[in-house]
Amino acid sequence: MEELSSRWIVQPGEVHIRLDQYLARHITGTSRSQVQAWIRAAEILVNGARTKTGYLVRPGDEIILHRRAEPPPLLRPEQLPVTVIYQDGDLAVIDKPAGMVCHVGAGVRSGTLVNALLHHLGPIEAGDPVRPGIVHRLDKLSSGLMVVAKNNPSHQALSRQFQSRRVSKEYLALVYGRPTPPAGTIDLPLGRDPKNRKKMSVHARRSRNAVTHYAVEREYGPWTLLRIRIETGRTHQIRVHLAHKGHPIVGDKLYGGNRSRTLRLAFLREALEHFQRVFLHSHRLEFHHPSSGDLVSFTSPLPSELEDFLKSIQQ
Repeated sequence: MEELSSRWIVQPGEVHIRLDQYLARHITGTSRSQVQAWIRAAEILVNGARTKTGYLVRPGDEIILHRRAEPPPLLRPEQLPVTVIYQDGDLAVIDKPAGMVCHVGAGVRSGTLVNALLHHLGPIEAGDPVRPGIVHRLDKLSSGLMVVAKNNPSHQALSRQFQSRRVSKEYLALVYGRPTPPAGTIDLPLGRDPKNRKKMSVHARRSRNAVTHYAVEREYGPWTLLRIRIETGRTHQIRVHLAHKGHPIVGDKLYGGNRSRTLRLAFLREALEHFQRVFLHSHRLEFHHPSSGDLVSFTSPLPSELEDFLKSIQQ
């Protein structure tokens, strides 16, 4: 494999910047997550020593990147069910179906959103070549709106908006019970669950801030439809926050378990037993267009399987 090596000296005007942010700015087409992976793998050294992704660079620091350039996995276009809501030369807004992973990863080499995008949009040269175009993600079990970059300037501009929390993200979720108060904020940090690495938790040893706002939209028997807005985009954030509050999302077996036996009415138990996904949908997305600067907003109605479920529980 080809050996790649680069060197930077931090200048006086570049203080109080995280190491991963510094390098993402200095390496064209590289995402912060990719830089963080290099730091964790000790492929990036500061003054000859390993350090953390959150290290704040100081004037005179010598930063060296030395790694073996491995070819990215072969990404093939695949004709998969993804709806393109809008697209232009800079970006596309798509409606992701539930059950689809955003990009290739451990044990996943096909059937991803990236494979679908390559079919619908053609070649994408933006951001990480392993996940071209991807600026943010949705859980595999969630559906709804995502914005995808088509070129590096758009990718960088959109990434900055997400990092600075200037993107408005609104979801619809059906939960157990009646949240009190009917509108409120859950402000609890999240991190990896110390007992189950597949889960996130508000009791993690190492955590990051997470803020979720919710409001009751409509009541459906033992369940309540919530309109949710998130300030941060942590893994499983909405699912963990609502479950911690005592109102797990319908269909979420990881954080809510199987609750069909708690339902008194047989038709509700039957509807839930046939429901095969998490009732969480990215309903609205609002951001500034990376080229024009105009504020643009997109909405996505509930997909048919969620609408059908709501109809089935109103007998």
